[in-house]
Amino acid sequence: MAEAHERPPENGFVTVAAPARLLLPHTDRSVLPVLGGFGKHQKRLVLLTWIPALFIGFSQFSDYFLLAQPHGTCVQRVANDSANWTAPGTPGTPGTVQPGDNGTWTGEGLGVMCSCREWRLELQTGLSQNVVTKWNLVCDSAWKVHIAKFSLLVGSIFGYLVMGVMADWFGRHPVLILSVLFMLVFGLSVAFSVNATMFSTLRFFEGFCLAGLALSLYVLRIELCLPAWRFSMTMVASFLMVGGQLLMPGVAALCRHWPDRDDWQVLQIVIISPFVLMLPYVWIFPESLRWLLATQHYRRSKPMMLRIARENQVDMATETSGVFTELEQELHRKPQRTCIVKMMSTRNLWKNIVVLCVNSLTGYGIHHCFARSMMDPEARPTALCHADYYTMAGIAVATCLALCPAVGLMGRRGGLLTFMIITALASLLQLGLLNLIGKYSLRHDTVLRDTLNRKFSVAFSIIGMFSSHAVSTLSIFFCAEITPTVIRGGGLGLVLASAGFGMLTAPIMELHNQKGYFLHHVIFACCTLLCIICLLLLPEPRHQPLPESLADGETFTRQTLLRPGEQHLLLAKNDRDYARVHDTPLHLTATGGATVAAATALAAVPASYAFATGGEVIENRPIANGV
Repeated sequence: MAEAHERPPENGFVTVAAPARLLLPHTDRSVLPVLGGFGKHQKRLVLLTWIPALFIGFSQFSDYFLLAQPHGTCVQRVANDSANWTAPGTPGTPGTVQPGDNGTWTGEGLGVMCSCREWRLELQTGLSQNVVTKWNLVCDSAWKVHIAKFSLLVGSIFGYLVMGVMADWFGRHPVLILSVLFMLVFGLSVAFSVNATMFSTLRFFEGFCLAGLALSLYVLRIELCLPAWRFSMTMVASFLMVGGQLLMPGVAALCRHWPDRDDWQVLQIVIISPFVLMLPYVWIFPESLRWLLATQHYRRSKPMMLRIARENQVDMATETSGVFTELEQELHRKPQRTCIVKMMSTRNLWKNIVVLCVNSLTGYGIHHCFARSMMDPEARPTALCHADYYTMAGIAVATCLALCPAVGLMGRRGGLLTFMIITALASLLQLGLLNLIGKYSLRHDTVLRDTLNRKFSVAFSIIGMFSSHAVSTLSIFFCAEITPTVIRGGGLGLVLASAGFGMLTAPIMELHNQKGYFLHHVIFACCTLLCIICLLLLPEPRHQPLPESLADGETFTRQTLLRPGEQHLLLAKNDRDYARVHDTPLHLTATGGATVAAATALAAVPASYAFATGGEVIENRPIANGV
């Protein structure tokens, strides 16, 4: 930074000259416009971040097929049992097992004890054989299925936290490449598991690598775009991930009855093998220029900036902004990295990230409550038929379609607040209105009462799933925009890890056989009310440049309700009210001393502070935010 030069004292005050404006720390306003804006280079790289989104969608929804609960037929029952009995430990939920044809007994249930000596397990949808049928994970071994579901989610949670910190410390590109390499290693190893323990362990590391891959691509995509393109480019990736969810049943159907291999092994290989296409990213995908400039890696930034200008067909011979001149002067600086723990030393930034973490946790947690209420209560809770699966995917598509105009009209904060209010209303109406219908009306017509309850429950569940999915998606994007570049990986990792904790509630409830489900829904409904209040404290990042340093993130706060003109009128009104109050000698002495002290302090204020707060320094009077 150029140092300010002092002028000779005038009227007893020291006048500070305005410093030269720094360009490199302001990527959106100064650097990218000089390099061609959102040009051919940036568009090509954003396209490369879209392609893996489809493969990530395959991996994230593979549990619905690899660990689907089968339909069980009791081939040989325990001796001395009656011909018609209730078995709390049959594959599915506790139910009645009745004699069938050829001396077999059929049933649907999943517990800790089993009254059948030998089962014949059959999958109703997707694959003809999966992990559950391969190793007979029913009855006393049913808990291993839940551990396998836990392993992928817990691995993702740890991956988001660790890989986010690594992305801030070592860069986005190394994290991306390491995640791809180990994703191939652990993902393909899952297909050759010899028992359930090995399968669950490898799935943990697969989830870890999948989290690093998704996080690094998300951050790279955000940092490549100018403010006008950020949301639209992110939503395209979201559509592709939902496309992976929609195509997954078809991919599973193609893997049925594969010769010489189990179906689930073929499916695992099919969904992991496409990541081989990302190996050339080692050479064709560069490091984030925004991260290099924010961490003062100026020597690495110079050749990259020249390459970007050349690919965007920008003639640097006519460049007069001074960006490259300033870059030459700053080449001697050493890189400065920042860890996410420094966020705790800020005043506003950590509060914003905590609010978004709670929003993400609530959105994904209550989403499972709505999904559970939408399903047929007589159906097996741990299995999803094609109708339920496609309903959830269709709701996700509708959410992405609704987010685009909603955010365009209301902004990030307004859209997030609107969808959170809808989620809270759907949850409260589902919990309260249905009980009122059953308690105060239709007491004698139980059939009509049950029918209305079921229809209202499904309607509120669909609305709640729609709005909660929007809340989760928008919370993650919101965090990526307000978190400074130097800690964006760690901040986004915290929000994504919170989302993982929300998704973890689904297998936890299944493990406890849906016990405490109502209380679980009530807790998340209360959290939605808390989130509505906290969302009012967030800033509005629409059309704003991404913050680069912690100082930028700290000044990125919520705007005041009063406009500048109204604020001046309010101050002027207060001045007129006290115009007749004369200063006492003691007050004159105090104000005179305060004036001299304030003038001395203002003369010592660095010009960088005024610039960081959005103002300028005019002689000895700093002007910040128009005041």
